Amino acid sequence: MDLSRRELLVTAFAGATAGGMTLGSMPTVQIGRWTFSRLIVGGNPVSGNSHVSGRLSREMTDYFTAARVKQLLSDCEAAGINTWQSRGDRHIMRLLHEYRLEGGKIQWIAQTASEHADIPRNIAAIADMKPAGIYHHGSATDRFWQAGKIEEAREMLKVIRQTGVLVGLGTHIPEVIDYAESKGWDLDFYMTCLYNLSRSRQEAERLAGRPVDGELFWDPDREEMLNRVRQTPKPCLIFKVYGAGRHCDTKERMKSALRLAAGYAKPKDCFVIGMFPKYTEQVRENCRLVAEAFFATGGTRGGTRAGEPSA
Repeated sequence: MDLSRRELLVTAFAGATAGGMTLGSMPTVQIGRWTFSRLIVGGNPVSGNSHVSGRLSREMTDYFTAARVKQLLSDCEAAGINTWQSRGDRHIMRLLHEYRLEGGKIQWIAQTASEHADIPRNIAAIADMKPAGIYHHGSATDRFWQAGKIEEAREMLKVIRQTGVLVGLGTHIPEVIDYAESKGWDLDFYMTCLYNLSRSRQEAERLAGRPVDGELFWDPDREEMLNRVRQTPKPCLIFKVYGAGRHCDTKERMKSALRLAAGYAKPKDCFVIGMFPKYTEQVRENCRLVAEAFFATGGTRGGTRAGEPSA
């Protein structure tokens, strides 16, 4: 299957210059009783969600056999990434269970699976897998916001709190964070997307001034969300830093995207980056680039490095 230029960029450049990563150099942060690497491996590629094209999503699904998922997690742990963020569905929970049976120690931050009719039951099933945290799926949060029912998301956070794990709220809409902060919602962290992917097609085309095929990754969105990241005292797990690969056409653009986010990030904020190492090594390279970005912007202050005791 021939891939388009954009699809090839997503698969190739994220690992274009692998090597030179010193194990143990990934900074870490403390949230509650948990210590997290400041780079967390994301779960979208494993679940076949490329946010680029249906063709690339299918290729991700074909690539990520159980064996390859477990190899990815093992490679992450070896490189200093100690946490996996992914969907709280049966597929992911089965893979995580197998990985743990084989000795894997990676921590898990789970997203609620919005396709479930009974989200409290889904939360209970996730909690049985002993995650570090559970967060309310950002797309579901955004639908509540757009329907004028955002307090329903707050009710789900209360259900998560009862499980005893860290409580998170995901969103693509900066104003959701403004609202949650103004109301003093009981939560431990935000999952903050740098792109507002919850706009209607009409809104996206009006903003872009052109027809939009699929999702609109509008770069001015990044600083809108990053301002909220900076303003809230709560830790933020920042995702779509590369714009689902749209900033991966050169290594310099990758570095620029990371430095932008790192410049706003608080000492307890982390990046969540999905990896698809079919064509190139991506784990060590992303570790190196993220650590460099935090160091260059002073973003390692207040944190520790892997292997050091945390506060």
